[in-house]
Parts: sequence; C-alpha cells; structure tokens
Amino acid sequence: MSADISRRTLLSRTAAVTGGAALASLAGGTLLAPSAQAVTPPAAGGPAPSPVTTGQPSLNGWEMEKAADDGGSIWTRPVLGTPLDGVQVRMGDAETVLVHVIQRFHYEIDTLRRGDVVGWRHPGKVRKGLAESNLASGTAVHIRPDFYPSGQRGGYFPNQLVIVRDILADLEGVVRWGGDDKKSDEALFYIDVKPGDGRLLKVADKVRGWAATPGEGAGASADPFEPARRRAAKRLARLQA
Repeated sequence: MSADISRRTLLSRTAAVTGGAALASLAGGTLLAPSAQAVTPPAAGGPAPSPVTTGQPSLNGWEMEKAADDGGSIWTRPVLGTPLDGVQVRMGDAETVLVHVIQRFHYEIDTLRRGDVVGWRHPGKVRKGLAESNLASGTAVHIRPDFYPSGQRGGYFPNQLVIVRDILADLEGVVRWGGDDKKSDEALFYIDVKPGDGRLLKVADKVRGWAATPGEGAGASADPFEPARRRAAKRLARLQA
C-alpha cells in the first residue's frame, strides 16, 4: 500500500468494505461484526507488487507465494461473525468459499477463538507432496490444527461429521476435506479444482447470493440432518473418497 495514503482515506476504505459486508449479514437476519485486523489490498495504480510469486504450484495447481499482504494474491481477509483476526487466503472466489467454510464451522460445529484458524503458510514450511501445500497458495485453511493433528483420524463427533459433509455438499465438491485424504489431515479444508475451473466461480457466486438473501448462507436455519441433504452429502463423499 502506498505510504502517502492518508489515515482518513484508509479508514474510509476499510469502513466501506466491512460496513457493506455487515449490512449483507444483517439482511440474512444476523448482524455480524467485522474483523478489525483485515488488511486492505493496495489500490490500482499503486506501487509495483513485491516479487512474492514462486512459479511453483501447490498440490491443487494454484501458484504458491512467498509472502502474504505484500502485493501478491494472498491477503488477510475478515471472517465476519467470528472473533478471528482475519485469515490469510487468496483473494477472490477462493476467499469467498473458504471464509464460508470457516463461518459454518464456527456457527454449527464448534465456536472458534482467535488463533484457531491458519491460512497461508510459507512454501518452505509445508510438505510439497501433500495437500497441506495448498496453504502456501492461499487456497486452504487449517481449522483448529491443534485439535485435529495431521495423520490422525476420529477427531470429530458423528454429528459434527454430518455437518462437515453438509458443508462440502453445499459447495458442490469444489472444497475437499483433508480427513478424506490418504494422509489424513482433519483440520484441513482446501480448494479442490484448478485455476480457471468454472465450478469455483459458480459456487462462489452462489455463496455471495446467500450472503445477500435473508435466511440463507452461513448461520442460516438449513438442517444438515434433513434426509435429502444427507443423501447429497453421502453421494459427494463417495465421489471424493
């Protein structure tokens, strides 16, 4: 971000972004407080971006980056309705979908606290051949990794697993749960389509539509135990196995 942007300008931009998101949440029936820690990306026409790209893809095909909040594609974004200080994820459709996952986890599985969610990690701190490498491309999140250690299974209660499956089904398979991987990572949720896949845009648009519609989206009253939703979730689980 340019150093000569005034404090007043910065505050007005931040208020416009977070205020609009809060109003959309209010339309859904719940007023959600924005995170104060989200970082605003630089405006168009600002200084040249930092050399953060690597030219190397994570396991799901998205390019890993060497830094977040530093001119690349990965920025700290708010997770409205939670106490989180934001999450570092890839801007755009991946952000929309992954933030939705975090919100549903918070509302329906277990209450999140500050520090419970990890987004971007440096490429040198992830194992390239595993799905955790997707963290380095900003296309994955670790939710409560201390509760669900990598390599272990059985961290969720049965009713919580029903909700995990319902979240994945709602997102039509563009997100995969690390608990389904050969090397289990039950804290990991990641984008499971390659860059440019139209399914991600379709699902992200659906999520954005929910956010603007009363009674829909994260925190809404849809019952994940309803038979039709259970059938859809089980069908997707078989496809992603």
